[in-house]
Amino acid sequence: MNQLDELDKKVVRALQGDFPLVAEPYKVLAEQVGISEELFLERVKALSEEKKIRKMGAVLRHREVGFSSNVLVAWEVDPARLDEVAKKMAESPSVSHCYDRNTAPDWPYNLYTMVHGHSREECEAIVAGLAKETGVENRAMLYTKHEWKKVSMKYFQE
Repeated sequence: MNQLDELDKKVVRALQGDFPLVAEPYKVLAEQVGISEELFLERVKALSEEKKIRKMGAVLRHREVGFSSNVLVAWEVDPARLDEVAKKMAESPSVSHCYDRNTAPDWPYNLYTMVHGHSREECEAIVAGLAKETGVENRAMLYTKHEWKKVSMKYFQE
């Protein structure tokens, strides 16, 4: 695998910080790196195509925006319906994460969703609605007891 050159390291450094909440965020990031927005976007695209960047995403600090309750819901979904059910659940504005996992002999759950609400009761109602909408009833609900600090990996800090 090719090593990253200095320009690409600067691009990665810019991407791993807080994303500017402005109309043209990539322009701001490009300015931080000292290049044009066009070149910045070309490098991001190339890094992605070369699989040197796998994903970029937002981190929801749910408590800061008023969601005081959240629950990880493990669902037992018929494998033949997994994609259909996951798509439907992921479309819910109350679901921030939705992914499949392998089952175990004493753990039949293969689909996981993270549901956020303003109260435990609201989370219960959201989950009940998802169950009704998808026809999937068997689930385990694991409420958050303590939120640990959310920290993203930082590369090229020198």
